Amino acid sequence: MTDIPEIVSAEKWQQDRDELLKAEKEATRTLDAIAARRRRLPMVKFDSYVFDTSAGPKTLLDLFAGNRQLAVYQFMDNGPDDFCQGCTHFTNNVVGLATLADCGVSWATVSNMPLAQIEAYKARMGWTMPFVSSHGTTFAQDCGASYFMLSVFLRDGEDVYRTYSTTARGVDRLLFVNNILDLTPYGRQEDWEDSPPGWPQHPTYG
Repeated sequence: MTDIPEIVSAEKWQQDRDELLKAEKEATRTLDAIAARRRRLPMVKFDSYVFDTSAGPKTLLDLFAGNRQLAVYQFMDNGPDDFCQGCTHFTNNVVGLATLADCGVSWATVSNMPLAQIEAYKARMGWTMPFVSSHGTTFAQDCGASYFMLSVFLRDGEDVYRTYSTTARGVDRLLFVNNILDLTPYGRQEDWEDSPPGWPQHPTYG
């Protein structure tokens, strides 16, 4: 049993790397085809909701901040003083919002947690992204977000439509940290991964 990969010659390494590259390219083509289908999904009209924010009440339309598209991450509400580790990990990975805005996409993190709880945790974590409360609304229920979820919305004038949603591993694949770890020999070091015997592993978020 060992905790390092097999050591081979440069020629053997390149041969194995080239074989893996074929599979990676095939996966990329598959993902491109899925993205093309995603761009052709129909959409459904969404009602208006009023969220509590640090700048006062805002509607779903307000969260677009003038852009045509809006991405929303729904952060789980685990109750007072209890914060989802997975949602926290995801939110730590939220970057590049100015670049999204340049492409006409706004971002909002939404939770059923009361605004005071959100603001305290946001300050504690040093987060600066828009983070608003859907407490007292049916927004999470209407999205089908019993846990965490990412949804995409498009506005046409004053009308707002939902075009896409994903959860679980669909959200997981968006994370910078996880994607980098997936390229490393030890991966994420989580016990669900298919790794060689002896590789370091621990429970997810353990």
